[in-house]
Amino acid sequence: MIHLDYRDARPIYSQIVDGLKEQVAAGVLAPGEKLPSVRELAGTLTINPNTIQRAYRELEAAGWIASVPGKGSFVCGVPEDSAQKRSLLETFDKTVSALVLLGVTRQELSVRVMGGIQNA
Repeated sequence: MIHLDYRDARPIYSQIVDGLKEQVAAGVLAPGEKLPSVRELAGTLTINPNTIQRAYRELEAAGWIASVPGKGSFVCGVPEDSAQKRSLLETFDKTVSALVLLGVTRQELSVRVMGGIQNA
């Protein structure tokens, strides 16, 4: 399910958050699907349940999952207006503006963008 790299500089909870986000975005975890319980996932990954709880709280605050008391946590899907999406789009806009100032044409940008999407 989630791969943890103990040599990674990122905290374990952050790796869990990123792993679950990737699975939701890729369609591996569908909206409405129940996530493993905190204890179950902690046992599977052999880590402290508090680490899983922290990851779930962060995902819930960002709108990726929803927790139902007594029932568990469920996938909501990719948030429509996430802070990460806004940040990446702002970076994209700045990058495109800088490239246009350097003389890159619309056609060159289009080929790069569409080529990158097809290779993803």
